[in-house]
Amino acid sequence: MTNTTINKEVSVTRLGFKKNMTVYPQQVEFDGSTINFIDAGISCIVRSGERIAQIFTLTDGRSEFRLRSDNNGGAWTLLSISA
Repeated sequence: MTNTTINKEVSVTRLGFKKNMTVYPQQVEFDGSTINFIDAGISCIVRSGERIAQIFTLTDGRSEFRLRSDNNGGAWTLLSISA
């Protein structure tokens, strides 16, 4: 599996909700392409001092995508793609 570091901001165009009402990205736009995720994936919360971020690992069925949310509802960063 090849892991490519991206580290670029993306637009989340559709969100989903898990059973406990936590939000996860279902669709993002990156470099003119739309990526649809097939499930909620896995996530973890990372804290550094007063800063909190949430990391998501999601798949479109072919590749794995790692996204970071600033947990303020605004900025989403595509960290890497593994194919």
